Amino acid sequence: MALSATVFKFDLGVSDVDHGYYADHTLTVARHPSETDERMVVRLLAFGLRAHRLSEVDGELAFGAGLSTPGVPDLRLADYTDRILEWIIVGQPDERALGKAASRADHVLLFPFAAGVATWWRSVGPKVTKLPNLSVVQIPHAPLQQLAQTVDRRVSTRVMVMEGQVTMTVGGIDATFTPEPLN
Repeated sequence: MALSATVFKFDLGVSDVDHGYYADHTLTVARHPSETDERMVVRLLAFGLRAHRLSEVDGELAFGAGLSTPGVPDLRLADYTDRILEWIIVGQPDERALGKAASRADHVLLFPFAAGVATWWRSVGPKVTKLPNLSVVQIPHAPLQQLAQTVDRRVSTRVMVMEGQVTMTVGGIDATFTPEPLN
């Protein structure tokens, strides 16, 4: 018998000073049995970092089916005609997956975060930097490890963005860091 996803409820407050976006979101996130808490926190962070786009487009920012369904984004911003404006990926995919995403969306955003990002990027980076609609932003690993320890099935979270610096709060623990563009 296959294990089922674990459902998490997040009350996410977003204060994006850089984009003038302030909103609260109630989110339900299904975590695949093989997904780590760190990866789930990055998916939640990606939502917070891209939520400002909701004030710019007529559309929806939604989580994808997750690890159980290959070839779908972890998060996607789509307009109401179902045109994918942003295909958002968390982790370290291969160049083939990035190429497919780039052909299906206006823009692809990749958020790698694990300890081996530098090694992975040396291998994959040269193969994908020519994709004109790809942005890669590394999330520092140490703060994620700290935040992932506080994840609970129902938790209040906050993402604040100011002058490029991010402060994320999960379950009362704060971590401040600066995401690093890789391309």
